[in-house]
Amino acid sequence: MMETFRRPPESPAEFAADGVRIFGVLSLVISLVIFGTPAIAAFSLVIVGQMVPRMLGMRPALDIAVGIVLLVAGWSNVLNLYTTVPGWDLLVHFFTNGLVAAMLYLLFVRFTDPEGARTVRTSPTVVILTTAFGLSAGVFWEQFEWLAHNLVDDTIFVAYNDTIGDLTAGGLGSLLAGLAMTFVASPAKSPSRRATSAVS
Repeated sequence: MMETFRRPPESPAEFAADGVRIFGVLSLVISLVIFGTPAIAAFSLVIVGQMVPRMLGMRPALDIAVGIVLLVAGWSNVLNLYTTVPGWDLLVHFFTNGLVAAMLYLLFVRFTDPEGARTVRTSPTVVILTTAFGLSAGVFWEQFEWLAHNLVDDTIFVAYNDTIGDLTAGGLGSLLAGLAMTFVASPAKSPSRRATSAVS
């Protein structure tokens, strides 16, 4: 994975994906200057999440999608869009949890069966595991919000209905990711890889 992570971008889409990652780092700096400490933790998680698709060698379109969705999630938290825009919270959780669930499943396969990571296909087991990974990530996030509310900033909104709604939306997004795993797991094809395939 580290070799994949260090590989320089070769296509316009791969450069765009790295550009989104750069904006993630800039967002961390901007949030520190303007919004203070509470925003740092959120954008730190965003940056970590943005690095995973590059390590996995995900196709650039999905890499970009992950980066943008995580940025939207981070800025939505900082700008309080979750509490001011009706339905926004559920929408962001649906897409964020789905993409995170897909990445977690691919990481799981990469560590447990590196060769099998090249041939991941949608199946009942894949759907169940991906959904479980997504729900687990959702629980972790809700616990993070609860801790932040109690230890850092009590203006962070935490409520029972909000938590259950977020977990439900995230679970549905994770389920969709599992159903679409055949597409999601397709590796990125850089120009050099296509050339190599053509020669072979």
